[in-house]
Amino acid sequence: MALDFDLSASFIPSLYKPSSLLPIARHRESILYLVETHPVTIVVGQTGSGKTTQIPQFLEQAGWCADGKVVAVTQPRRVAATTVAMRVAEEMGCKLGEEVGYSIRFEDITSSTTRIKFLTDGLLLREALVDPLLSRYSVIMVDEAHERSLSTDVLLGVLKKIRRKRSDLRIVVSSATLQAEAFLQFFARECGDGGTEGSETGSSTGRIISLEGRMYPVDILYTEEPVEDYVERAVKTVFDIHAKESDGDILVFLTGREEIDTAISLITDRTSTLNPRAPSLLPLPLYAGLTSEQQLYVFEPSPENTRKVILSTNIAEASITIDGIVYVIDCGFVKLRAFNPITGIETLTATPVSQASATQRAGRAGRTKPGKCFRLYTEAAYKSLPGANIPEIQRSNLAPVVLQLKALGIDNIVRFDFLTPPPSELVIRALELLYSLSALDDYAKLTKPMGMRMAELSVEPMMARALLSAAQFRCLSEILTIAAMTSLQGAVWFQHDGEKKQTESARRKFAVEEGDHLTLLNVYQAFVTKGRKDSKWCRDNYLNFKSMTRAVSIRAQLKRYLERFGINAEETLSNPQQQEVADKGEQIRRCLTTGFFAHAARIQPDGSFKTVSGGTVLFAHPSSVMFNRKADWVIFHEVMETRNKTFIRDVTKIQKDWLLEYAPEFYQIRG
Repeated sequence: MALDFDLSASFIPSLYKPSSLLPIARHRESILYLVETHPVTIVVGQTGSGKTTQIPQFLEQAGWCADGKVVAVTQPRRVAATTVAMRVAEEMGCKLGEEVGYSIRFEDITSSTTRIKFLTDGLLLREALVDPLLSRYSVIMVDEAHERSLSTDVLLGVLKKIRRKRSDLRIVVSSATLQAEAFLQFFARECGDGGTEGSETGSSTGRIISLEGRMYPVDILYTEEPVEDYVERAVKTVFDIHAKESDGDILVFLTGREEIDTAISLITDRTSTLNPRAPSLLPLPLYAGLTSEQQLYVFEPSPENTRKVILSTNIAEASITIDGIVYVIDCGFVKLRAFNPITGIETLTATPVSQASATQRAGRAGRTKPGKCFRLYTEAAYKSLPGANIPEIQRSNLAPVVLQLKALGIDNIVRFDFLTPPPSELVIRALELLYSLSALDDYAKLTKPMGMRMAELSVEPMMARALLSAAQFRCLSEILTIAAMTSLQGAVWFQHDGEKKQTESARRKFAVEEGDHLTLLNVYQAFVTKGRKDSKWCRDNYLNFKSMTRAVSIRAQLKRYLERFGINAEETLSNPQQQEVADKGEQIRRCLTTGFFAHAARIQPDGSFKTVSGGTVLFAHPSSVMFNRKADWVIFHEVMETRNKTFIRDVTKIQKDWLLEYAPEFYQIRG
């Protein structure tokens, strides 16, 4: 009897490819053999070859998690650690946090049953403070090592040191580019052996194995002339693709949150002019400041009759794979950290991408079928790009790294085995800053307890110092709140299209004339009393409910750290008198100065600010309470550079004599 029904309607298409279809499946035995027989295995494979999701499962199935051992997989970015853990938990049919879990700063979803753990490389370094040989782990896989993030480079050096004492530890380094030889030579260096043989090159220390990724051809198109405004041009290109090209989602690479927000509002405005019967566009943001839930929207399949447009920073370049992308628009720039040892200021600056990054970006279009990559620059410009980015360790503020290495018992920073040694002036500058923060003594040893505690707190050294000084200023509760709020990286507010004025007036309700830190404190207090159980209150005040909830949880974790150190962190805001509040504001600003004195600036007649050394002109960011306000001296939390101006964010008024009082080693009055 013939069954009369529509076959396709009775099946649901799978969101995930069965792992047996991934290119990596046929390399399973070789990978397991290499891990079994060599301490170090370098895996070279395109993003999307399945290495991040499958290798940990191969290792677990082969018995590397027996006797309570854990396989660790490190990622340079939070987004990747969370999304990959969710994917692997789903493939293994377990609940996230059980056999498969993740751990990122201020969020730990693991349990005693966890056998595969995804975590950021910085977090694994923090674990080494408590367990210097990382003895819980049988295999540590360092993923996306070619990105050469600060923590990845330090972690590789620490793992090399651990390997000398733990012959049972296996290290897997995965890289998407041809840096594999350099990684292998780094681990083989002390053994004095190195050789190459066939496609599995290596030495007795390790081997390199190449996995071919399944890639479809990608057409690359350049602009004829240089582009003046790449955000505007990217949006125009989105609509050109939508009008002229066949189905498929679009991935746009921009440099940061502000550009992404601008592009989304431009796309939303212009979508309303499309024919109502035509397929619509759904723009979605992807950047580090979003909460984990917000980041997951980009992985959802497109709604019917809708084309997804994902506007991302370079997060989507290597760490994660989003199915359905057929078109890539590459603005040609990326925000990179650059630290100037003379001014002591680290900026995020938009810089041209490297050729390696441009190739990675284009490759995102060829995952599911042949794709196209629209580069918003000329072919000549591409040819003049550098081959690869300078590793972060050669262009960053190294104070956090030096602090961490000292806490791990590595006192001689100069002799530490770095993959690429940092410039000496960056190391000297870091030592000077840590000394003036009282984290190091005259012999450059960690001070006890201050230096040790600063290393253990999961905030940057300047904020750690302010937190540890807060009890003596009687404002610990408030500084805890400020530390939690600044770690949201500006994701406190949201703005709906065309509601700029309303957002501004909502912000003004919370503004404190002394600056942003006290304003953030106000926002938090109001949220805890009114908005926590009432998300409508948050919407009315343009506050991001999810970010604020995250701030509450971050604050609770920081408070637990302090209590572990024996510091009583009980609430100090219990209906204080008005007079006391005024004093409290000053105490908070003094306390912040003990940490952020190196980030001090003085107002100029034209309203801009100059650093104390006088070298850098800075402007209060438009989102700051101090924008267009007068203040003789200020401290600031972070610096961002746009194409023509350097902005400071989280700015607070201080008095000049506080700098001399709290940082006499750092500032001297010139006679």
